Amino acid sequence: MSEHKEKGMQFLRENLEAMGKSLTESQEQKFIRYYELLLEWNARMNLTAITDFDEVVCKHFLDSLLLFRMPEAMLSGTVIDIGTGAGFPGLPLAIMCPGLQITLLDSLQKRIGFLDACVQELGLSGVRTIHGRAEEAARQTDLREQFDMAVSRAVAALPVLCEYCLPFVKPGGQFAAYKSQKAEDEIREAARAIQILGGRKITHTGMQLPGTDAERTIILIRKEKPTPRAYPRKAGTPGKKPL
Repeated sequence: MSEHKEKGMQFLRENLEAMGKSLTESQEQKFIRYYELLLEWNARMNLTAITDFDEVVCKHFLDSLLLFRMPEAMLSGTVIDIGTGAGFPGLPLAIMCPGLQITLLDSLQKRIGFLDACVQELGLSGVRTIHGRAEEAARQTDLREQFDMAVSRAVAALPVLCEYCLPFVKPGGQFAAYKSQKAEDEIREAARAIQILGGRKITHTGMQLPGTDAERTIILIRKEKPTPRAYPRKAGTPGKKPL
């Protein structure tokens, strides 16, 4: 391993230890190979504007794993990552938690090709990919209310994200929304949507992304009852007319 990559891995290792997680040598190699694949595929399609190793480690890998800072998060069983893009936060969670059964959902077939390559190369047997829009996938009986947890780092307002994500979550499960800023206003704006969609208990934790001055917030919503069949509405509607 190059000195540069060793430094990046040491940064990840130390910050995971601070969250009570240890990084094995096998997991380190998976993160490094994931980075290499990200660069290879990024040369021919737009996956990320962040390509420096240290920045990818911090702003993609570690950022995806900040969920470990929330003791309320029930990271077990089945997880769906909605609008996963280049695999964040789903693939870093899969590397660190090999017992999870993780589904990566994305609307762009090219990105699914990249994710399939990552799953195969990294030997992530508990991960599957699905090509589709959240509004349509959530109406499939094999996906609707089938997951213990939904996660999303997608860039959308919380009322919209809730309509995309809560229909996938079983009653008793959780939805974790990754946000890049303080979230009190968004939580207030999403209160009605959360109630309509079957969610209730909300906790959130604000934090600083280690090694940066960037703020992060993870919003954790517990689902208490089934989502009404009317939701999610047809593709495009949640974004145009948020609940």
